[in-house]
Amino acid sequence: MKLLRYGPQGAEKPGLLDSAGTIRDLSSVLGDVNGDALSPDALAKLGALDPANLPEVDGASRIGPCVAGAGKFIAIGLNYSDHAAESGLEVPPEPVVFMKATSSICGPNDNVEIPRGSEKTDWEVELGVVIGSKAKYVDEADALKHVAGYCVVNDVSERAFQIEHSGQWVKGKSADTFGPIGPWLVTSDEVPDPQALSMWLDVNGERQQDGSTNTMVYGVAFVVSYLSRFMTLHPGDIITTGTPPGVGMGQKPPRYLKPGDTVSLGIEGLGEQLQHVIAG
Repeated sequence: MKLLRYGPQGAEKPGLLDSAGTIRDLSSVLGDVNGDALSPDALAKLGALDPANLPEVDGASRIGPCVAGAGKFIAIGLNYSDHAAESGLEVPPEPVVFMKATSSICGPNDNVEIPRGSEKTDWEVELGVVIGSKAKYVDEADALKHVAGYCVVNDVSERAFQIEHSGQWVKGKSADTFGPIGPWLVTSDEVPDPQALSMWLDVNGERQQDGSTNTMVYGVAFVVSYLSRFMTLHPGDIITTGTPPGVGMGQKPPRYLKPGDTVSLGIEGLGEQLQHVIAG
């Protein structure tokens, strides 16, 4: 099942994508695609619906973030060994954990704004994991039972703010529009192995990243279990799990986004995003 949210910013409605690629409105049965809608029982009820009985939505409608009201937007850094190498950093002995502000979340095709004073805004295609049931001290073997589904994330990053201004990475990860998610939340029953998904990202039509989740250092099950040792994960929380090589910072010379650029990215089975870069 592919869940989504559509409509103007701040007034999105819940929907699902049927097998023919048509958006169907879920407003009559669901308030929003948020934590309350992502429990196993709630998803089972949605899965039992016949999409043909739901109203069709104009395909030109804006697609919003695929999850509403996320309490936490947690990120894992340096989770691909080849990306760590291009960054000139060692693979960490435990996952690097940082936060992205939830105010950075935007729709998958919304404009990406370069923050004022930025000269090093970068791109990162990542697998997003959306929590469906409370996870606290969960074993790795049970961790995926707490996952509602998966989505595409562009972990947009300002490298000077992140690395050169001292302090925590969150400063370089949290600007408005730095968290495009979607286009849809694909429920976990449609993703039998989250460690076997190809992923890619283009800038101005040129391939920059071409990788797979099978090269993660710490897989999804480990990451969910690991995080649950330090904080309770709640339904609707989003975890973005790291990026393969090909980011702008790792190129020689480095290459960063500028107004007028376009970024397109996608993950196998999870859909694609397209963003125009503008000055913030």
